[in-house]
Amino acid sequence: MANLTLVIPDELLNKARNYAALKGVSLSSLITKYLEDFTQSEEQLKKSTQKFLQLCDNYASKSQKWTRKELYES
Repeated sequence: MANLTLVIPDELLNKARNYAALKGVSLSSLITKYLEDFTQSEEQLKKSTQKFLQLCDNYASKSQKWTRKELYES
């Protein structure tokens, strides 16, 4: 596992430490969880965007319409 040095304002660091303490976790695990969630959200957004663009390519003709199922598939 790698170490990381961050420069964070003192007030923000204190708030983050207090929040982690209230949750009963370390600040390191709290930041790790945030980064995991953030990167997963970004990956999901990329997948959704690619799927949307693919659907657009498949329905280039204005006379075709998407089905509800196609619009709401995840």
